[in-house]
Amino acid sequence: MATEKLPVAAVVGVGPGLGAALAHRFAADHAVAILARRADYLRRLGDEIRAKHGQVLEAQTDVCDAQQIAAAFSTIESRLGPVEVLLYNAGSGTWGGVMEITPEQFETTWRTNAMGAFLCVKQVVDGMVKRGHGTIIFTGATAGMKAGPRSAAFGPAKFALRGLAQSMARDLGPRGIHCAWVNIDGVIDIPGRQRPTPLDADHMLRPAAIAETYWHLAHQDRSAWTMELEVRPFTEKF
Repeated sequence: MATEKLPVAAVVGVGPGLGAALAHRFAADHAVAILARRADYLRRLGDEIRAKHGQVLEAQTDVCDAQQIAAAFSTIESRLGPVEVLLYNAGSGTWGGVMEITPEQFETTWRTNAMGAFLCVKQVVDGMVKRGHGTIIFTGATAGMKAGPRSAAFGPAKFALRGLAQSMARDLGPRGIHCAWVNIDGVIDIPGRQRPTPLDADHMLRPAAIAETYWHLAHQDRSAWTMELEVRPFTEKF
């Protein structure tokens, strides 16, 4: 029996928190491509999705490397088909003030959060425009709204990502492409992660709950698209 042809969702930047939750949620009605640097984790996550009868393709990729990104998306298109939903969840950075952050740390943080997103978009946007539909969602952070004193690298990178999302929404929305930026305003409850200051469950965002919001964004009617959205625990002060 032939495998059912499903629309393709690419989740860039998967780990045991939000990335994994996004992959599991979208695997319910998409063939999912999962991209990250850690091949061992990709294999484990892929096995979990296959155990639930989901279609998944693992692509080991460093989002700071344009050639690796191009190779990954070429494989995705040849193995699964054109990407209908791009979820850019890659995001990391070195924390520190401007006197502490080195130029190398600043550049690497920008490449991971902003340049990598741009490069991934370039791999899928032409096809989306030709088909007249598609969804691109970026994972933002509070630092992209108001950078803290130790966000000298992370804040500017997330500001750049938000600016890219805003420009794309204005450019691509009229062409049928839904572009959105989600501000994750709070601490994500990542399984197994040790924190210097422990938090109880009420003070953290559950990855599966955030993933449900992304799924809703990807399935919104085009007459009522959301461009920017914030999610936070009900206890979070803002």
